[in-house]
Parts: sequence; C-alpha cells; structure tokens
Amino acid sequence: MNLLILVPCMLVAAVASFLAVLKNMHMFQLNSYRAATHFKWMLGNVSTFWSQLLLLAATPLFWPGSKGASYVLPLVFLALCFLNKPVKQAKKPLVYTSRVKRMLAVVLILNVCVLNLTCLQLRPYGFAPVLLFYVLTPFLPIVVNWINTPIEAGVRRYYINDARKLLKSHPSLIVIGITGSYGKTSVKYYLTTLLKAKYNVLMTPESFNTPMGVVKTIREQLRPTTEIFVCEMGAKRKGEIEEICDIVFPAHGIITSIGEQHLETFKTVDTVIQTKFELAAAVKDKGIVFLNGDNEYIRANLPKQEYRTYGCEKNNDFLAYDIKVTPNGTIFSINCGGEKMESLQTGLIGEHNVTNVAGAVALSIYLGVSPEGIRTQLKKIVSPTHRLQLLKNKGVTIIDDAYNSNPKGCEAALKTLSLFDGYKILLTPGMVELGSKQEECNSQFGVKAAAVCDFVILVGEKQTRPIYDGLLKAGYETDHIFVADSLKEAIAKAYGLETKAPKIILLENDLPDNY
Repeated sequence: MNLLILVPCMLVAAVASFLAVLKNMHMFQLNSYRAATHFKWMLGNVSTFWSQLLLLAATPLFWPGSKGASYVLPLVFLALCFLNKPVKQAKKPLVYTSRVKRMLAVVLILNVCVLNLTCLQLRPYGFAPVLLFYVLTPFLPIVVNWINTPIEAGVRRYYINDARKLLKSHPSLIVIGITGSYGKTSVKYYLTTLLKAKYNVLMTPESFNTPMGVVKTIREQLRPTTEIFVCEMGAKRKGEIEEICDIVFPAHGIITSIGEQHLETFKTVDTVIQTKFELAAAVKDKGIVFLNGDNEYIRANLPKQEYRTYGCEKNNDFLAYDIKVTPNGTIFSINCGGEKMESLQTGLIGEHNVTNVAGAVALSIYLGVSPEGIRTQLKKIVSPTHRLQLLKNKGVTIIDDAYNSNPKGCEAALKTLSLFDGYKILLTPGMVELGSKQEECNSQFGVKAAAVCDFVILVGEKQTRPIYDGLLKAGYETDHIFVADSLKEAIAKAYGLETKAPKIILLENDLPDNY
C-alpha cells in the first residue's frame, strides 16, 4: 500500500482513538473508577456510542480487497477526531491525576501496539485492528484500570503509610472526623471557622472526603504548627468510613445526618446507618461524638458510648432557638446545657444550617473556644459554594444549592425558599443515586415544590418526569412548568420570566456530565 496513504491514515486513527479514550476516561472518572458503575452508565447511555456502533457495522468494508476503502478511511477518522474533541464547558472536567496519567500511558502503549499490528499485518487483516481499537474505546478505561490494579494498590499503600507516619509525628494533633448523608461539608467549614478563634486548623479542602483525598491533604498540607485536623469523611459503600478512620484515628466526631442518599450503592438506609456510625465506633473510648438530635435515624440509633446531641428540637444538649431568617442571613440563640448564647448572627440562611452551626458550636465549646470567640467567628461564616449559597445577580436573588441534592436537602431548600418574599422559581434536574426510591422521592419533591413555588423549571425531560408528575398530582398549573434541555436554557428561561415581584431562584442540584 502507498505509504502516502497509510501513514496519514494511521496517525489520524491514533488521534481519533486517543481523543475517544479521553472522552470515556472522563466518564469513568465521574463514575468513581468503578467498573460496575461504569457498565451501568454505558447501558443507560448507549446512544453516546453511536460512532463506535456505526464503525463496527462498517468494519467489513475495510477488509483487504475493498477497493477505495483506504482512501475513505482517513476522512472517517478525521471526522471522528472532530466528534471526540474535548468538551471545554464540562461541569466537572477530566482531572489529570497521577492515576489517570498512568492509565493513559497504558492506553498509549496499547494504541502503538495496535498501529504496529495494522502496519505489519496489513494484508491478512486490513484496517480491522485499528478500527476495532476505536470501537472498543468505551471499555478501555475499565481494561487499563484492571491492568494497573497491582500498581495502583502499591501506590495506594505507599501514600497511606506515608500519611500515617506524618500523623504519628504530630502526637498532640487533635483529629476530628465529620460524616453524614448531607451537611458534612457545611459543618466542616463552620467548625473550622469557629476553631480558628483559638487553634491553628487544617481541614480537608472542598469535597476531598475519600481515603486518597484525605491522604493527599495530609501529605501536602499538614504542618508542624497544625493543632487540629478537621477531616470530612464520605462514603458510598459500607466500610469506607472505617477505612478513613483507620488512617487518621479521629479523637472526636460529628455525625451530621442520615438519610436516603447513595441508595444505589448502599441499597438500604440500615446500611447507611451502620456506615455513618463507623465514625462513632472509631472515637469510642478516645473522645466524644456529637450527633444531630433532629435526625430521626440518629435518634433511633443513639450509641452506648459518650455523646452529645445538637439541633433545633427540644431535648437536645445544645439547643438552637429563636431563629429568624432574613435575606441577609440568620439570627438565633443557643442553649448550651443551661448556658445561653443569645442573638448570634451569621450570613447563612435556612433552619437546617442553624442545626449544622449548632453542631459546630457544640464541639468548639467542648474544645475550649470562648463564647466571645464563637460570636465573632460566626459573623465570618458564609455558605460553602453551591450549598444554599445566597447570591445576587442582575437584581435577582439566587439560592445556589446545586451540590449533590437529596430528599432532606430538597425539603430544607424549599423551606428556605418559602421564607422569602417575591416570585419564587425552582430550577432543578432532580435527584439521583437514590436507587429504587429515586422515582418516588422525585415525585414527592414535585408535590412539595407545588406548595412553595410560583414557577418550576425542570432540566431534562426524562430525568425530571417524576417531578413533573408530582407537580400535576398536587394540582399545579402546567403553564407554570417549563422543561429545558440544558441548564443554560433553564437559566435563560428563569431570567426571562416577566414578573412584578422580585425574583428568587432556587437552583437545586446540578448533575455532572455523566447524567
């Protein structure tokens, strides 16, 4: 075959395949590098792989003896390069971690091997190997992840052991673990802010709540002057909280909530309860665990060890009361076992945020932060990004609650929205990762939204069908519902609505690119 045709064809094919791998690697990363989760995602998004399916059907055309095929193939792969070009506006772009780089190195080696096979064995096989390599790209992240398993296990052990050594070199360091179905990131921020009145504090940044995220924080940010390490602990499966505890050995803990979240992997609420209380078991006989006494699942499973409860309902050890929510924040008081702290102010909104603050106040007082220090630091607290964050834009009030929604979170967000005066708009793609209860929970969300919202904008027709049905079930008028194809279209619709009253937009959840 003419090299002037063969070489460009191979190069373009290599680029097209590698770009397709990056696209699928992005989805694999969003699916937490889990083969089972990725397979399920692939089955639910078959239309995403139409180019692979089309090329698979056309493969016989490019076997030896098919005249003219070799002239068409470069154009085919050139089109595939354009089709698989990187997405610049991804909500959560592919992060080129060390793990991803190692996986891509293996993919590159496989790609070179396939190209060599195609060039050396062109007569018997034609272009079939390079075509099939592209066709199989959706499976490559799973394959190379499996190939790299021994390497990843070794790297993981090294990093974990290194983090443990660093922690042991800080014998006076106080480690505080925070977990819960929701609210843990918020409580982490609140507690860190309050403790800074007295201590030098390190916390896990953003949502670094996996074992390796915690390890990365310790290895890169722990300093000799650090006095307290506030460690957020996330989990989607039983045993994952215990795994983090076996790395950091927390002295104290806070369990912020338990609810119907990640049921796709947990399967039952009982498993969620057992997993969250792995933190309580880890601090037993070493310190104290603070529990959200307003949460029904926590109240029904109080441990035998020493604990304190907090919340807005009666009989909590740390009781928040006299709560007044304004567009500028919240004013409230806390009864700390008889000692009252009155007229506390914070820029946060929502009663459930007061509950979270109460937990942070409780542990701060336990660790010796003064009431004056707490009062001062509370004024510095702002909502973490995308967690009932109060924003203003073009004269519109936005309640940004876009991060990882769940049934209790949705209920709290709607309650917060109801406290505002104005034209109330809900913008949401609904809730995910709720397993068999997903449709039921989204339908109930629609029913509750109907009682609060003046207008509802749903993002994605298929995903939000249960919410739509719930709205109709509650007697909501269809001309006050709009179904958008994208978040961009939904936001444009919200801003374009003509109203006499000021607009308040609740942005509830924002699904990543694999939904």
